[in-house]
Amino acid sequence: MNAMKTTPQSFRLSSRLEGIGEYYFSTKLREIDELNRQGKSIINLGIGSPDLPPHPSVIQALQEKSILSSSHGYQNYKGIPALREAMSAWYLKNYGVQLDPATEILPLMGSKEGILHICMTYLQPGDEALIPNPGYPTYRSAVQLAGATPVEYTLLENNNWSPDWSALEKRDLSKVKLMWVNYPHMPTGQNADTTLFQQIIDFGRKHQILICHDNPYSFILNESPRSILSIEGAIDVAIELNSLSKSHNMAGWRVGMLSGAADRISEVLRFKSNMDSGMFLPVQLAAVAALQLDTAWYAEVNATYAARRKKALELLELIGCHPTPGQSGLFLWSGIPANDADGYTLSDRILYGAGVFITPGGIFGSAGNQYVRISLCASEGKMEEAIERIKIYGSGN
Repeated sequence: MNAMKTTPQSFRLSSRLEGIGEYYFSTKLREIDELNRQGKSIINLGIGSPDLPPHPSVIQALQEKSILSSSHGYQNYKGIPALREAMSAWYLKNYGVQLDPATEILPLMGSKEGILHICMTYLQPGDEALIPNPGYPTYRSAVQLAGATPVEYTLLENNNWSPDWSALEKRDLSKVKLMWVNYPHMPTGQNADTTLFQQIIDFGRKHQILICHDNPYSFILNESPRSILSIEGAIDVAIELNSLSKSHNMAGWRVGMLSGAADRISEVLRFKSNMDSGMFLPVQLAAVAALQLDTAWYAEVNATYAARRKKALELLELIGCHPTPGQSGLFLWSGIPANDADGYTLSDRILYGAGVFITPGGIFGSAGNQYVRISLCASEGKMEEAIERIKIYGSGN
């Protein structure tokens, strides 16, 4: 008897995925891979994945702990005490912020994980969350995955990429439960001073909005690392995400942290503990070693990025871009020349003409359409090669 033939079945996607597409870099990297298969050898200056290794002591700690038979079991959802204590000491030393390691710190498998955990903990259908435009695209998608509505607040260069408080005060804020902020800001590199942080905290307190500050870039090309929790009383209305990905060249290790009042940590843990387990013990112990590094480590890393930034400036000027000074973080953000319609046009022109990929600013929101972003996560040699390619491409136009 012939077996019954079956046809592929269509399964209905959850409504929480409506309006959420594949991440831009996911699709663009496939395009770049195809160009590489064609022999184009694209120089990727788009993604902020540190290409430098962690400190040798961090790798040594991972190796030593990984060979122990006792290191491979499930771990506590809140992380080992040694890691929380190291995170607390790191906050006190670098930000002047006192945190109780037992109740006010929650280790995470990367701060990106924390963005979704926070949204799932506090948001539901009918709620709204304020997200920056331009800003990290994950804020929008995490809010949508939680069933809530993202509400953009526009950041403009002529306002130093700060919120327009008068415009926000004119909005109906009755449904807004939380606000995403991020300084040093990605993608613009804008830093926050004490005044801006105070304004953010005052706004959250006035409207009973939970301030969620995402702070992974404060140690990169920044002479004064800041935490929003350093503002007096901030812990009553704000929580802060941080990460070892950029500051310690540990992006693939997935080590982040959430800091805030004990009640906030407990609330987020209720969601997190149902979604994952504690991170691999040797990774936690290696993170302890990373957090105990002295300031010479940060100085060495920043010297490398400073040299690369000079090359990135040279490259941007070749294509008619002139970024504003004083930017922090792993990128340079710049307005585009008048002859390009938008950042996508410029990005594709350089990609297909010179074999160099830079990020169009529009992926971070409509307010970024007239900008591009270049990553500093490439060696000076790669930067030089990109510059030479653009010079050759430019001479033929």
